Amino acid sequence: MLDLRQLRYFVAVAEAEHVGRAAEELHISQSPLSRQIAQLEKNLGLTLFERSQQRIRLTADGKVFLTETRALLRHADRLENLGRRLGRGEEGGLCIGYVADAMHTGVLPAALRALQEERPGIHVSLYSLTPEEQFVGLRQRSLDIALVQQPPPGDDPDLLAAPLLEDPLLLALPAGHPLAGRGTLTAPDLDGMPWIAVGGFGEPGARDAFVASCVASGFTPDIRLDAPDPLTALGLVASGLGLALVQRSMVRGATDGVVVRELPWHQASVQLWAAWHRIDLRPVVASFRETVLTGGPAGS
Repeated sequence: MLDLRQLRYFVAVAEAEHVGRAAEELHISQSPLSRQIAQLEKNLGLTLFERSQQRIRLTADGKVFLTETRALLRHADRLENLGRRLGRGEEGGLCIGYVADAMHTGVLPAALRALQEERPGIHVSLYSLTPEEQFVGLRQRSLDIALVQQPPPGDDPDLLAAPLLEDPLLLALPAGHPLAGRGTLTAPDLDGMPWIAVGGFGEPGARDAFVASCVASGFTPDIRLDAPDPLTALGLVASGLGLALVQRSMVRGATDGVVVRELPWHQASVQLWAAWHRIDLRPVVASFRETVLTGGPAGS
């Protein structure tokens, strides 16, 4: 059976690439740490590190094992948190996974406000995770609800989902841009313009999908910058660094230096879904799920 302490030691050594530095971070001596790593490798029948006099590095198998170990330790931390709350009689609280758009669109903050009004003392843990990590968390029961851009497959044996919102994408231009004064914009007007790609580009195929949607509408974006989120993108647009597609909920207020235009011929939007496990015995989870499904923000 895996020893969580050994796994934490393994992650520390893998990140430091040096047993001595890892030992200092863990506040233990170097020899016991080396023995624990060697014991882990022996138990697994697997070489996790390539060792040299200067440093140690993960093997190819070690890199794969590190990814799964981090996921397991995150799950273990959430499980411990859940157990402590149950021990305090807090109904178990709620563990919620989310993507950034759940915050940007106001869906999650609105639901949390309603929850606090209904159950003022409840403890909520929020985890910013990729959709796949959230689905794993739901299956492992370390998450109670997931807020994601795409639902799990319809034939998933464990998970259910429902749409929360579809937020149309609007064109954001610098206020001083030559196209900013035009009432109507066509696809050829945007062809070859410098663009700022917004969020989601750590996901495989996301950038290609964005470019493909633009090409299908009749223009090819010249992507100059990648922005991690819509607010950053709007700041870059205001600075005159390019055009961006930003969801409507993010541009409701006036943004200095930015002009917003609808593109009726470019049907694109940001979607948000709630997902949960088919089997749930805790009333607090069902209650919060209903709050999320019925209490969406003005952008829905």
